[in-house]
Amino acid sequence: MNTTRLGDNTFINGNKIMKNLKIAIAAVVLSTASFATLAAEPVTSAPLNAQKIGVVSAHASNLSSLESKLAQKAEAQGATSYRITSASGNDRMFGTAVIYN
Repeated sequence: MNTTRLGDNTFINGNKIMKNLKIAIAAVVLSTASFATLAAEPVTSAPLNAQKIGVVSAHASNLSSLESKLAQKAEAQGATSYRITSASGNDRMFGTAVIYN
């Protein structure tokens, strides 16, 4: 049994800590991997062998927010990728994106 004394007669089992650490790391890796596979990816041209499945549009206060909203709408429509085709405006941005599967 691998134990360590921490003071005031408190002991921790080293094997248990390692097991919990491995479980926590595995959970983080799996949750990150599953999120990455669900998100629609931005592209600069139509992906090869991809089918256009529609167009999404959004309003936002700046370009960063506009891109984020277009990405969220593309993902909600089941797209695997999207290409922003327009963005215009000053205080209120408007944009569109073609979505692909």
